[in-house]
Amino acid sequence: MINKKRLIKLTRKLIQINSENPPGDEYRIAHFIKDYLQKMGIRPRLYEFKKGRSNIIATLKGKDRKHSLLLTPHLDTVPAGGNWHFKPFLGAIDKNKIYGLGATDCKGNLACALEAINSLVEDKVFLNYSLIFAATADEESGSVLGLIPLLDKGILRPSLAVVLDSDDFDVIVAQKGLIHFRVKIKGKKAHGAYPWLGINAIDIAVKIIADLKHHQWPFIKNKYLKGPTLNIGTIKGGDKVNVVADWCEVEFDLRFLPGTSGQKILKEIKKIINKHTKHFAIEIESIQKPYLIKKEHPLVRSLIAAVRKIKITPRIKGSEGATTITFFQHKRIPAVAFGFGSSGCAHIADEYAKIDNLYKGAQVLEDFLKDYHFT
Repeated sequence: MINKKRLIKLTRKLIQINSENPPGDEYRIAHFIKDYLQKMGIRPRLYEFKKGRSNIIATLKGKDRKHSLLLTPHLDTVPAGGNWHFKPFLGAIDKNKIYGLGATDCKGNLACALEAINSLVEDKVFLNYSLIFAATADEESGSVLGLIPLLDKGILRPSLAVVLDSDDFDVIVAQKGLIHFRVKIKGKKAHGAYPWLGINAIDIAVKIIADLKHHQWPFIKNKYLKGPTLNIGTIKGGDKVNVVADWCEVEFDLRFLPGTSGQKILKEIKKIINKHTKHFAIEIESIQKPYLIKKEHPLVRSLIAAVRKIKITPRIKGSEGATTITFFQHKRIPAVAFGFGSSGCAHIADEYAKIDNLYKGAQVLEDFLKDYHFT
């Protein structure tokens, strides 16, 4: 049975352990969870792909050893920043909410997973499959020291995955892909009083930005997602106000829908830039495929049923941003994102999670894990 007081205490303790990324250091929180699991009689393993960037994995063996289900929250948070009314590392409770850095993203979800596992162990529940718990590092910076190498090296090989990184019991079945890219433009330097003698790279960049912003990116409509978006994140160029800028760099964030090829989009980008200059370079900082799983999949249906069991109306949704569900498709592992954070609270000052959500969330997880059957 889910223990509400224990869950609240655990959530507060996790918040009190600083795991900001950057700078990136999950060692303390991973070792806390290791001790917590060991007290349940579970033997977890730690994996590091860089010193201090700890991932922790534990397995509850089930009746059917051929099938496994993964629960995976992440350990790191964004930096706290300023303007907090409640202290970011205290875990203060006020009006049925727990305040603190990571309360929603994603230490509340982490606590729910641990409490659900604790309850299963206490009640001596023997699942029909093996349950894998993996709390990972570096999610806030791309998962290159966490989930990606764990999957690529075959350390994690689940049959199915539930990524605990969502809000308000939403089941995330669709997600946009992303391309983060930098465009470097070369011009020709000249005196600022004689701009016609030079080629201003910033002027060229402005024209490129305008064309990219107004371009109609191809997409297949998806009822869970809005259309493609392009955001200019940074722009810098030139050396001095009275010198014609002979260089400019612009960083873009482009989000695209399932059914669209990222490589085809890149070709379109190059074609647009070529209209304005031949002297440019594109650097790809990150590219992730979009993701889509059918709402009829047993994993989705089982989560929906577990939510309905506690009299909450479940919602199937899409994610405009990036969660780690996209990485599972490379290994052909069906995955969804799910969780109990509070919408709009991730990455803000005075981040909080609702205690009732966490308590009911742990109950939902326990029921889901008990009831799930592989077909």
